[in-house]
Amino acid sequence: MEVTFKTASNDDRNLLLTLTKEFYQLEHLTYNVEVLNKCFDEIFTNDNLARIWIIYDDREPAGYVVLTFGYSLEFHGRDALIDEFYIRETYRSQGIGKKTLKFVKKACQDVGIKAVHLVVAHENHRAKTIYEKAGFTEHQRYIMTNWINSET
Repeated sequence: MEVTFKTASNDDRNLLLTLTKEFYQLEHLTYNVEVLNKCFDEIFTNDNLARIWIIYDDREPAGYVVLTFGYSLEFHGRDALIDEFYIRETYRSQGIGKKTLKFVKKACQDVGIKAVHLVVAHENHRAKTIYEKAGFTEHQRYIMTNWINSET
């Protein structure tokens, strides 16, 4: 098994829509193709916003990861968020998640990111354990959202 990471481009849009649909169904998220296409348009024309990588196991698409960029005084400068991280069920428990987290950490180091964050559901104990083993620590804070002029 060889795990590789391909930077996604507009040519990968249909595959990304398939992968995001699978992920959104799994996570019970609202899947809106128009919103996703708008986001892809923005990301593919401005790599200062985010990067998307398709995760391959040999030559088969095993999942994807989205890294978005921000800035934080608390975290000493440029920071990033693993916004979406999905591995198809048949590829889980094979070390792909661990390899992906290492890849993302290296990608962050390469562009001067000081801290990388992620969000995990409270009930997803398995993922939380994997993230902790990869060096992520829990903060005693709530993530709160206020949609500004929401289209959803």
